[in-house]
Amino acid sequence: MSESASVARRKQSTRRGPLGGIVLFFRQVIDELRKVVWPTSNELWTYFLVVVVFIAAIMAFTGVLDFAFDRLVMWAFSRPGGGVQPTLTPTP
Repeated sequence: MSESASVARRKQSTRRGPLGGIVLFFRQVIDELRKVVWPTSNELWTYFLVVVVFIAAIMAFTGVLDFAFDRLVMWAFSRPGGGVQPTLTPTP
């Protein structure tokens, strides 16, 4: 029988107060953390670099789309005469 099953069986057979429930929770958390397969240092650096490269690629893609849509909108809404003509008013 696994440790988790024995902990669950003990929990069903006895009632605990609020402090006992908190202690049980932390025991179960520790039991689950012992089951985790932690990455090696080499794997961790590989995962880190993959994430950084992926984020940089997404940023570049988004930047290119932003630039293209900006040019498209500026072209669509610009005046046919070549842009905005400032009006100069003489100052008294």
